Order: sequence, then structure tokens, then C-alpha cells
Amino acid sequence: MNLAIIQARLTSTRFPGKVLRKVGEYSIIEIIVKRLERSKLLDKIVIAIPDNESNVELANFLEQKKLLYFKGSEHDVLSRFVDCAKFYKAATVVRITGDCPFVDAKLVDNFINMFNQSNIDYLSNTNPPSYPDGLDAEVFSFNCLSLANKGARDRYDREHVTTFIKENKKFKKMNLFYEEDFSDLRLTLDEKEDLDVIKSVFKKFDSIFFDLKEIINLYNQDAELFNRNSHLKRNQNTKMSSGQKLYKKAKQIIPGGNMLLSKRPEMFLPDLWPSYYSKSKGCHVWDLDGNKLADTCFMGIGTNILGYANDKVDHAVLKTIKNGNLTTLNCPEEVYLAERLIELNPWAHMVKFARTGGEANSVAIRIARAATGKDKVAICGYHGWHDWYLSANLGKSKELDGHLLPGLEPRGVPRNLAGTTFSFNYNDLESLKKIIYEEDIGVIKMEVMRNHLPKNNFLQKVRDLATKNNIVLIFDECTSGFRETNSGLHKKFSVEPDIAIYGKTLGNGYAITAIVGKKEVMDHAQTTFISSTFWTERIGPTAALASLEEMERVQSWEYVTKTGKCIKDFWKEIFEKYNFDYEISGIDPLPVFSSPDKGFINEKSFISFDMLQKGFLASNAIYVCTSHTDKVLATYYESFEETISKMATEISKNGSIEKLVKFTPAHSGFKRLN
Repeated sequence: MNLAIIQARLTSTRFPGKVLRKVGEYSIIEIIVKRLERSKLLDKIVIAIPDNESNVELANFLEQKKLLYFKGSEHDVLSRFVDCAKFYKAATVVRITGDCPFVDAKLVDNFINMFNQSNIDYLSNTNPPSYPDGLDAEVFSFNCLSLANKGARDRYDREHVTTFIKENKKFKKMNLFYEEDFSDLRLTLDEKEDLDVIKSVFKKFDSIFFDLKEIINLYNQDAELFNRNSHLKRNQNTKMSSGQKLYKKAKQIIPGGNMLLSKRPEMFLPDLWPSYYSKSKGCHVWDLDGNKLADTCFMGIGTNILGYANDKVDHAVLKTIKNGNLTTLNCPEEVYLAERLIELNPWAHMVKFARTGGEANSVAIRIARAATGKDKVAICGYHGWHDWYLSANLGKSKELDGHLLPGLEPRGVPRNLAGTTFSFNYNDLESLKKIIYEEDIGVIKMEVMRNHLPKNNFLQKVRDLATKNNIVLIFDECTSGFRETNSGLHKKFSVEPDIAIYGKTLGNGYAITAIVGKKEVMDHAQTTFISSTFWTERIGPTAALASLEEMERVQSWEYVTKTGKCIKDFWKEIFEKYNFDYEISGIDPLPVFSSPDKGFINEKSFISFDMLQKGFLASNAIYVCTSHTDKVLATYYESFEETISKMATEISKNGSIEKLVKFTPAHSGFKRLN
């Protein structure tokens, strides 16, 4: 039996639901079937679809249209083909993909004849291509398909059905060429621009039945008709994961590609990072292709100290969702949460809530300026994206280059904010004193600690300077809060601010931030206008209350601090063993390694690349969470040492790892992406 199997699904990353898009009165999938039905050699035509909820609509449609279909594995498409061919007892299989509405039955018959006349296992017209993109067809024996199914181990080979056959020398193969090279003519359906071209071409004919020669004649007469998708390259996305394909689309319609610089793939592996997730649990995430990855990296950029999808926190949130998240009245949880935060910060008396770290920092600055009546701020650390902060970079100065992200341009920040924000260096009291004495500073805003411990009682001296000069002292604990203590990191050093800001860990992945402060300062929030509708929603405070309760139950700050110390010790041992002069820094629950050497960006990128192959999201920093168990870390340690060993071997041979970096390395700092 000669069986045509059409590979189709609704969940296309670039163009979801494309097989059900209509051209005239028929859907794309109907057109493909109807055109193939003109074949004289095909005995059956079946559509092989994934057996999952996402494709129920497609299954229902095919059933309604009385089209033959077969359901099989979602990601293991090779096994789906084998099971389908076995079910229909096929001797010869013709593979057609669901993005080829111009499939030509005459060509298919010619290919089947050629296959039968030749003593081969596999025939195609794509290796290399000369036919237009979208006229692709492959013919192979069931025996060949079965052998590929037994031999293919790589995920890519399982997803793409015939790549194992094409790359394996033991199979006898033949490639067919068209009389002219039309491989740049795009007649496939992958993007919306493709659909525009397809519709335009079909409108030129009286019916849906026309052959390749008629299409070529039309192209020769009216090449302009085919130009709308000519910028798209053939098979440019074949080896990209679903996440990479989606990110490519995102960069065209979302400025910068996403909402957070730290999550851009360019910060890790520009062309290889999975980019998106489908689900998460504990310290694992699953990408859009179903690959399970251990997050030994940023853990939601430090938000999930209790791990992803924590049962206790999620249960509380789901209960809130059922009871309603936002109404005309206020949620009582904000009062309960304020009480709890004051209890954990005995020096404080009042609390305001927001939903993001950047806006919480801006709220704190507004309150502090209102309290002092002064505009100028001295800062040390990273405090978000708002105008008051980026204004430090107005003019020719690059004040913020030493504060986490170099190269931040203040475009769009009002020029008249120049001279309102000044940076000082951590552990450099003299630089702060200079600013205070030269400028009329009303606010000192700083991270308690990021990479290095305070020296010579630095934090207390900052506190004394602030008190002496009637300056409001704000500790930004968005990153450091609830990691080493059951409140702020300032508690470890016995130094009390006037305001502390908590974020990230507070809601374990749900949006909630808190501005906690002394009454004499916080009361000034009522003398200015600070207000937002979604600061009153209920999920954030509910999640925070549940998170605080769970953190206290498991003593999370002790676990992540102890675990982070172990990671630092492991790194130190490995780097010394393989002669890498990396500096290990950061608070214990947030260990970081780095190097000023120019080659470090390649080394960091290779670590991400090699660890990704082993099932880890990894970089040069880890936000430790309670789900980083001994079992997870044991596997991480083993894999990480293998990666470092590879780098060391390459450096000993060639002086650097440049030859290992066969991919685009990570960006350093802020860069425009599109």
C-alpha cells in the first residue's frame, strides 16, 4: 500500500492554527487532501496529528469533514509516523507536511514511480532543494522508517521524522531535481505573509486544481505577486526550538522582545536559549518542546525562593481567585500583610504596597522627597528603570556603569532631571560624604549588599551620616530581602533604615512589593499623590501572606544561605582544580562568579551552552531556592565540572575556548535588540 501521511497540528509557534486557515471556501488542510486525491498511485491519505488537548479542535474538524486522521505522540513525530504506517499496513510512505497547500499530485505520482523503479530506501526533492519551497515530498519504505525509529536517539531526529535517514549512510537515497532552480520561490505556509501570497495565487486560478508548471508560468508573468514573503528564507527555522521561533516573532512585535532585560535570550545564548516555558514545578521548567530543565540559574530572577508552583502558596491564591480578586471594596489581606511586615521589622510603623520593584523604588523616593523637601538623591546599587534613577546618566557622565548594568541610556528622561541623582561606590564612605557636602542631598538609597561584604562598619557609618544630615535612608531589599534573614539583610548587620523595600521573594512569583518605613517618614505619603488601581488587587497580598508563613515553617533563609555557601565552596574547589581565576562573590543565597578578562563572556556563554545540553538552565549566578535539593545539586556539580574540564582542556590546547564557541555568545549589559 502507498500511504500519504500529512503531518499537521494546530500549535504552530509562528502561525498557530494555520492548517485551518481558509483560502476561499476550503481550509488549508482540506486543500492539501483534495489536491492529493488526484493522485493515481496513492491508496490512502491520512492526516497524522498530535494526541493532545491542543489539537482537539483539529480532530473535531477532520471528523466533521470526514477526513481520515491518526493521533500519535506530540513531540516524538517519528513514532507517530511509524504507528500510523503500521496501522494502515503501508509498504511505502509519502510524507507531506501540513504547510504545503500547493502539493502537486502529478509530482507525487512521479516520485512514487521513481522510488519503485529504483533500488533505494528514501527519495526526496529537498536535499538539496531545487523545487519551490512548499512542493516538498519524501518517499520511503516502511522498513526504512522502522529502522530509523529504532536508531534515532536525538530529540531533533525524533521531531523531524526523516533527518536520521538523510544523515545515515547505510540507507540508499536519491534526490530529484527540478528542471530549473526555483528553491527561492516560497510557496509554503509558515507566516502570515505566506498566507497572503497563497490567497493571491489561488485567486488567479478557476479552481483549486492546478499544477507546478502553471504556478511557474504565473510567477514568470507576475513575479510581484510572490514578493510579499520573499524576505523569508527557506528552512531558516528548521533547527530552532519552538521557544526560539516564538522569540524571533516576539522581537518583531514587542520592543526588545520581552518585558525584562534579565530574561532576554541574548543575556544567555542569543540563538539557542529556550526562551519560553510551558510549565514549572520545584526548580524545574519545561520548555515549549516539552524538555525538562533544572533551573540552576535565576529562578524567576530571584522571585521563587520556595520553588516554582509551591503548593501552599498556589492553594491560597486559587482560593482567592475563586472568591474574586478585585472589587470596589478593599481586600483585608493588605492589612494583615502590613501587620506581619511591621512585626518582622520592629523599627517600622507603616507600609505601602505596589506590584513591581521599579515602582516600589519610585514610591519610596517620592515619599522620602516629600518628607525632606529636597530633590537630590545619592544612590548605590541597582534600583529599576524609572526616570529618577536613570537621570544619573544624563549629560556626559555614566554614573550608573558600576551599578549592575553598564550602558543604560537615559533617552526619554527629562533633561531637567540632570543633577538630581548621584551615585557613590559601595564601601567608599568618602565618595558619599563628598556628594552630601557638595549637593543638597535629601535621600540616600542603596542596596544593603550585592557582591561584597560591608567593610569598616560601612553601613552604620552611612546610617550615622544620614541621621546627622537629616537625610532619609532607604535600603532597597528587593533582591536581598528574606534570603539571609526572615526580613531584610540589614537585620544581619544590625543597621536600621528609615524605609526598606521588599520584592522578589515576597510573593514567591506573584506580583507584590512592599515599602516598609518609619511613621515620621511614611506619613508624608499622604501629602503627595501615590495611587494605583491594581495595587489593591488581592492575589499579591494573599501570596505574600502564604509565602511568609511557608518561609517561616521551612526556615527558608537558613536553607538557601547554607546551600549557597556549599555552591560557593564547590565553585572555589573546581576553579582552583582547573586553573580558572574567577572571583566568587554575592550574598550566600545568591552566589556569583565573574572575571574581568575579555574571554569571560565566551566562557560564561559556553557554560550556558554545555549545561543546556545536559538539561540545566545555568549561567554564572544562582538564585538558590528550597527546591535546590542535594539530589539536584549533585547532578549539577557533576555536569558543571565536566563543562569546566572541557574548557580547561581547550584552553591548554589553544589558549582560549574560541573554537568551542560555535554560536553567538551572550551580550554584556544593555543592548538594543531590534
